This record gives sequence, structure tokens and C-alpha cells, in this order.
Amino acid sequence: MPSNKKKAPLATKKTVTLTTLGRKRTDHYFWLKERENPAVMAYLEAENIYTQEMMNDTEEFQELLYQEIVTRIKQEDQSVPVFKNGFFYYTRYISGGEYPLICRRQNTMTAPEEIMLDGNEMANGHAYFNIGSYQVSPDNQILAFCVDTVGRWSYTIYFKNLQTGQIVEDGISNTGGSLAWADDSRTIYYTLKNLVTLRSEKVMLHIVFSNQEDQVFYEEKDEAFLVDVHRSKSEKMIFVSVHSTVSSEYLFVNSALPTGELCLVQPRARDLEYDVEHDGDSFYIITNYQAKNFRLMKTNVKTPTIENWIEIIPHRQDVLLVDIDVFQDFLVVSERSNGLNQIHIFSKNGEEHYLRFDEDDYLAFVMHTPTYNTDRLRFFYSSLTTPISTIEYNMCTRTKILLKQQEILGGYSADDYTAQRLFSPAPDGKKIPISLVYKKNTILNGKTPLLLYGYGAYGSTIDPIFSVSRISLLDRGFVFAIAHIRGGDTLGRQWYEDGKLLNKKNTFTDFIACAEYLIAEKYTDKEHLCAMGASAGGLLMGAVINMRPELFRAVVAGVPFVDVITTMCDTSIPLTTGEFDEWGNPETEDYYDYIRSYSPYDNVQAQDYPNLLVTTGLHDSQVQYWEPAKWVAKLRALKTDNNLLLLHTNMEAGHGGASGRFQEYREIALEYAFLCKMVLSLNDLKAE
Repeated sequence: MPSNKKKAPLATKKTVTLTTLGRKRTDHYFWLKERENPAVMAYLEAENIYTQEMMNDTEEFQELLYQEIVTRIKQEDQSVPVFKNGFFYYTRYISGGEYPLICRRQNTMTAPEEIMLDGNEMANGHAYFNIGSYQVSPDNQILAFCVDTVGRWSYTIYFKNLQTGQIVEDGISNTGGSLAWADDSRTIYYTLKNLVTLRSEKVMLHIVFSNQEDQVFYEEKDEAFLVDVHRSKSEKMIFVSVHSTVSSEYLFVNSALPTGELCLVQPRARDLEYDVEHDGDSFYIITNYQAKNFRLMKTNVKTPTIENWIEIIPHRQDVLLVDIDVFQDFLVVSERSNGLNQIHIFSKNGEEHYLRFDEDDYLAFVMHTPTYNTDRLRFFYSSLTTPISTIEYNMCTRTKILLKQQEILGGYSADDYTAQRLFSPAPDGKKIPISLVYKKNTILNGKTPLLLYGYGAYGSTIDPIFSVSRISLLDRGFVFAIAHIRGGDTLGRQWYEDGKLLNKKNTFTDFIACAEYLIAEKYTDKEHLCAMGASAGGLLMGAVINMRPELFRAVVAGVPFVDVITTMCDTSIPLTTGEFDEWGNPETEDYYDYIRSYSPYDNVQAQDYPNLLVTTGLHDSQVQYWEPAKWVAKLRALKTDNNLLLLHTNMEAGHGGASGRFQEYREIALEYAFLCKMVLSLNDLKAE
């Protein structure tokens, strides 16, 4: 086992007693929340130095990994253009550029290029930089765009005159990043965040080229709900969507009447969720009303409430209805069946059909097509072996054209790799899907290095998508696997509900069951099994290594949500109140006891733990940096082994890690080097 030759940082213990429901908990590392305390920054820096020292023997290997990954990526690249309102829009990258150029050409792709935004120039002087959403006004003259230079997903909106190239106003700060223009090309709606909780709570109305003060168009006072604003594909409506974990509500105004009265589609009710799309005189509505896996309804715009909804696609026990896209002559429905994406096309003349895909395990979804009057549908396709592809489908002739496939430099061939779909039994008899991939010449002898990835929360599915960086693991003999555990919606809405609230432990036992299954099936063993998860998947990592620490050789926990009770009791922390319906409110006895029984930080104990790399971002607004910092500090104090325990804090980033096209691969190289160091000989750390 690796030995800590250098002395690891030890955080000072400062006893704080936390009381909930009259029950007391002792927290020795609560003080690490004090962001302005120099001792906190000193501790984080000491951990970073320690991580660097302990990984010093892999520095050349990390650089090799990084160079391997980035040399597979085409430096000069361009997205497939999208036509809207007389212009082709696309993004492109230049050689060596970290950030995109956002461009357009008028009428044809042979017209002169107009660079609306040059991300590389804009990023100068910023350690972190991200261009969020951007929208061109209906008259094609003004670009509204969002920029985040911290990493907390709080955006500043700027306006650029596309005729003169000048930024025309001071920025609007602290916005949620969603935008919608009205027809007049002078009125724009945006979301504004609460300064403390960072919750998007207001929709504001701004008039460009005016000194008029921005007006509150809508305000959401319930702290469990977030707001968003967008313009419908039909261009006729501005939608304000209000949503929590278990409830939603839509309001709308005619985009030609920007200061008109907001009309309500259907008042919110607990456990009623719905999404709306506009089409002529009608609204199409996807809803879980009397339909756990959702169904499709239709209603007249003038009578939008639930008693007027007419069923178009009924509820199906084995099919999750995910999304719809409306065209003049077609309705495209996105579904999930047996864990796989399906694209279901309905002609408004009554015919219907599914797109068919050749692989057994894949990801396919409908891409945004702004044109309403077209028979061409674009969709995204990928698998664990198939690079990301953009495909155009003629819904009349039922023919496909590959418009673009991610180019992998250096001779990649999908034929060199094998992808499989397995099913592992859970303790209660459920069958858990596993997607996995490995190189064909990899010997599966029961001692093969295997990385098992998991998430399992919010109904989000980790789909089997191609990764250019993952090749570096596969080429070194790793098997990569995704455990589609409960808490995601892989097998429908019930799959999600069986992994949340008082069923949350199913997520952890499912992951453990998948690990045991892969060992039993001779894909790997305990000495070569690694695990990885981020955010809620980091909570998963923390829970399973408390429950079964001997099962894993090495674990990477990214931005991990590990201090569940403390965070959920603090409603001043961004997004906490909106999370009660996902995790439970620990101010309620049943939820307190249940969360306390699995919360990773609260269940650290004196036992051996696997080798562990924990990553976080100082500016993370989703999972605050102090959660992983406290967790590592407590693990250091209590664990009984000599295995590596490393904490790496990106001092310039947030929840999503480093910005830039290539910089993120520095962090991936660190993670991969850590895993390889644990299960491979350092002499073997080079590609075939």
C-alpha cells in the first residue's frame, strides 16, 4: 500500500456543537466555513501542496496523459451551422484557443464571417471565464450575452451592437443566465438571483438604449422554487417557468406585447409537474398528472387550465416521456424505454414511427432546431465507442445524413473497443443496468483494472457517451463502467423515486451491488476496482466507502456533497431550500434520523479506507468547498490505514471545475494518474 512519507496536513480541531430537534452533534471542523479566515486558505493551500508532493512521482505521467488527450482533439474545429432568421450561426475554435468564437454568416455559409464574440480575447485577465447563454434580437442587430468570471454560475449580461461592434451598456450583474427577447428588439427579459442564496427568484424586464430602470416582471417568493424565462420556438410566446423538485408552473405573455399581463397555464400543486410548448392556437403539455412516467396533453391557448387538457399520448408503464419538439407538420417525442433513448416521430397526418439505432447501448437526443417550417430534424448520437455525432434526419423520406462526427486525431478506431450492457441484481431483486467498455485486447482475468462511475440523484441519467479523455484509460487496460443506479431515471420515474428521500440508501446499495457483480463476473477484483462520482455522485462515493471500504482500491470524489445534515439545516446556503424534496428536511425527525444514518461526514469512523482523491472548487456555489475540506480533515483524524488521502482545491473555479477547452484536462490527468498509480506499476504508465 502507498505510504504517506510526507506529513499530511492536520486541520485544527475547534469544537462546535450543532443542535437540531434537540439533538446535538459535535463538529470539530465547522470553522472551515470561514472563507475570509486566513487559516482556512492556509489549510487549503497546505492540502494542495501535500497533494502535489504525494503525486510528484506522476508529474511526467500527468503531462503525458494531458498531451495524449489534447493531441486527440482537433485544434481548429467548428460546430454544424444552425439557420435562424436569415443567418447561419455556429461556434468555432482556433489553434491553441481555450475559448470559442461565436460567429454568424448572412444567408449562406459563403458570406463573410461575422465574429460576434471572441472568447479568447474576452478571457484575457481572467483566471476563470465562461460565456453562458446568448441571444440575438429579432431584428438581428443586438447581441445579449452572459459572462461568468468567477465560476459561481452568476452571470453578467452585456449588450453588443452588431452593426458597430460596440458594447452599448454597462453590464447587468448577478443574473441567472436565461434571456428572452420580445418582438420589438428593445425589450429583453432576464432572471435575477438572490444575493445570499443565489436562487433565481425574479424575472426582470430591461429596455436597451434607455435610462429606464429595470422592472420586476415576475417575482417568486417561495424559496423552494426557481424561475427561468425563455422564448417559445414558435417565437409567439415568452414563457416564465417556475419549478421545484416536485412541482412546476408556467406563465406566458405574447412576445408582441412585452409589457402585457402574464397569464397562467395551470396553478402549481404539490406533485404536479408539467412543461409547455406552443404551437399555433394550442399548448402541448408534458405532465405527470395521473401519469408517473408522464403523458402528452393538448389544450387551447385561451383555455389552458388542467380541466381542458386533452390526452394525445397516454401514460405507459414502461416508457418515460422526456421531451417534445414541435414542427409545422411533425411532433417529435423524446422517450426513454428500458433505459435507452428513443426518438418517436408523429406526422400531423396521423402516421408515426421510431428512429432505429444499430448499437445496443447509446445516447441519442433531439438537438435544438429553431426552424418551425421544416421536415429536417437534427439529433445527437454517441455511444461508449462512437464519437459524438450530429445527424440530420428527413422526417418525410426517413433518411439520415451524418453532418459531423467528432474527429479523433491519432488513429482512433471504434472497432478496437468493445461495449457491453449488463444487468446486476440489487439486494431487493431489481436489475441494475451497467454500461461498460474496454479495449478488445484487454485480458479480463478477474484482476483487470476497472473504473466504476455513478451518480444517482435528481432523476439524472449518466448516459453512455463517448469520451476523448477516457481512451487513455482504456488503452492502459482499464475497463470503464457506468452503474445506472436508482436515483436516476434510467428505468423510469419510479427508478428515480426509489432512490430519493427515505429510499436514498437504495442508491448506495445498488452501486455496491454493481461492484460486487463485476467482481463475481471476473471483470476485476477488490485490488483493482476503482470508483468515481461527482457532486451528488461524490455523496455516493462517501457513503459507499463508509459502508464497504474494503471493496475499492481507489476512489475519486469530485465536488462531493458529503455534509448533508449541516448543509440541509442551513437555508442561507445556495439552493438548500429547493433540495428538501430531494433529500428531506432534517428539521423533521424521520428525515433527520435517515440522513444522519448515511451522511458521509457524519459517518466517518475509525477504520481502513481506500486510497482517496477529493477535488473541489473554492468558488463552488452548488457544493461549497468546506464540505469536502471538512470531510478530508475528519478522515485524516480517524482513518486507521496508510492509504493516500488527497484534497485538491481549484482556487480559481467553481462546481464545474476549470474553464477553457483544454484546461479541464489538467484536472482529468491528475485523476487518471492517481487511479493508475493505485492499480498499475509506475513502470507501465505509458500508452501502448
